[in-house]
Amino acid sequence: MREFTVPPLATAPQVGGLADAVFEHAADDPGRVALARKVAGEWHDVTAAQFRDEVLDLAKGLLAQGVRFGDRVGIMSRTRYEWTLFDFALWSIGAQPVPLYPTSSADQVRWMLHDAQVRACVVEHEDHAMTIGSVIDRLPLLTRLWQLDAGAVAALVADGRDVDEDMVHRQRLALTPASTATVIYTSGTTGRPKGCPLTHANFMAETDNVVARYEAVFHSRPGDEASTLLFLPLAHVFGRMVQVAAVRWRVKLGHQPELSASALLPDLRAFRPTFILAVPHVFERVFAAARRGAEAAGRAGPFDKAVEVAVRHAEADERKAFGAGGGPGPGLRVQHQLYDKLVYGKLRDALGGRLRHAMSGGSAMERRLGLFFAGAGVTVYEGYGLTECTAAATANPPERPRFGTVGLPVPGTAVRLAADGEVLVRGGQVFAGYLGDPQATAAALPDGWLATGDLGSLDDDGYLTITGRKKEVLVTSGGKTVSPLALEERVRAHPLVAQCLVVGDDRPYVAALVTLDVEAVVHWLQMRGKPVVEPAVLVRAPDLEAEVRRAVVAANTLVSQPESIRTFRIVATRFTEEDGLLTPSLKLKRKAVEQAYADEVDELYRS
Repeated sequence: MREFTVPPLATAPQVGGLADAVFEHAADDPGRVALARKVAGEWHDVTAAQFRDEVLDLAKGLLAQGVRFGDRVGIMSRTRYEWTLFDFALWSIGAQPVPLYPTSSADQVRWMLHDAQVRACVVEHEDHAMTIGSVIDRLPLLTRLWQLDAGAVAALVADGRDVDEDMVHRQRLALTPASTATVIYTSGTTGRPKGCPLTHANFMAETDNVVARYEAVFHSRPGDEASTLLFLPLAHVFGRMVQVAAVRWRVKLGHQPELSASALLPDLRAFRPTFILAVPHVFERVFAAARRGAEAAGRAGPFDKAVEVAVRHAEADERKAFGAGGGPGPGLRVQHQLYDKLVYGKLRDALGGRLRHAMSGGSAMERRLGLFFAGAGVTVYEGYGLTECTAAATANPPERPRFGTVGLPVPGTAVRLAADGEVLVRGGQVFAGYLGDPQATAAALPDGWLATGDLGSLDDDGYLTITGRKKEVLVTSGGKTVSPLALEERVRAHPLVAQCLVVGDDRPYVAALVTLDVEAVVHWLQMRGKPVVEPAVLVRAPDLEAEVRRAVVAANTLVSQPESIRTFRIVATRFTEEDGLLTPSLKLKRKAVEQAYADEVDELYRS
């Protein structure tokens, strides 16, 4: 049994809650720009004093509408300024926000609101209101519903005008770090979502230690203002942790509700963050868009050469950091400088121009992609965590990232591998158990360690690599055990591939279902002078199948022959959350996909 522990860098607060920072910062430095808000396409600064006043006014309105200490209030919205405003207003009166994904179905919403005994709910727009309205008859405790796009904030502020602000402060000061801050529901890859109550202390332990360790990377250069554009869903613990850390540690915070490149890239250029936190999918899309742009301009060859130089340069830096080399040689440095002007600088400009560091979590990032971004001047520090541990349990250290791993335990955290390879976590950010589910709690917290359900390995330096999920390990009918994660990630690294699901449980060999990135395929067809055809026709095209086969062959180099993908099938449509095949955090629901595509899977095993 291997175990690595990193001592805490931050002292656990003995009093107070998360909203205290809003009032303390406004008193210390009222004119400091705390957030930025986009109104009618323009970014407007919000000072610490302005944010405090908005939080206080909204908190008074919530009290006027009957929200009390300990009440749970649902929030169903995309990532936007008002979500942060509601979070801190609710925390100011000791209430507990319960985030709901904006794409949740009526049944999912009903379950979460019922299970958490939610008494009021904030929604973004009419569609969300109708979703809740369709199940309201089965939610007898839910008595208030406010709609952001229908003026909810202004109406609540008006309701609270006659409420004495001392009422807010009395509630706020009654909080302790042990008080529940929020109940976040797991994404439910293998069953009904479970509620994870996270305390103010959990968020303090997580954010304070992460900031103490990584504060230097929040800046593009020493001494400048730290700022981040948050586009992760605030319904997910990763986005929520980023929000709390930014407000708590005086990082200018902006919000962007869309993850599409067409919406995100213009705001990155306008907001100009010094660092971002994202999931690998974002970095994959940025890279793919840059590659397509270069190909369209007739510069695919130079771009690919620049990629190779960036990867080699980052690998040389990595070897030097671990004492295994002297860093990039003179020739490589000259090539790197050339491509910095031609390629890397343009990539950084597309991300706002000031970005030098980023953090990635939620799923694994392919090592080569991480090396490319580091070589291009934007180091992406990959980490790992779960809802149950308030986001990050591990992350790559700024001075010695090891690409392809999820890094070392964050300060104040211990990571252990069980006998079967399961990753166990212990630390101040780990929750105390699932809401109203002692059986699941006992299974998740044996001997005080969080059993993550993930399989991993720890190297001699304490770096963790995630190798798969316990529940997702396949066993072929020949008895071969296969972890599908590495295979899927390598296939998905091909620019034309959107998703890959490896199958083979109780089957004679391993196979895969593959979906395509439509935008990339359209570009691929256009660059070759081919007509854009219907997906059902396209998936049978021999030359496209040959491209996907190359990705499968590359993936098979990672494993032994019995573990390799023997055959595959391209399916015409992507697996989506709307079809019940993805979780809100974009993880595949394996059993659901296999059931939905049962005929296609069976076809893979017909000789």
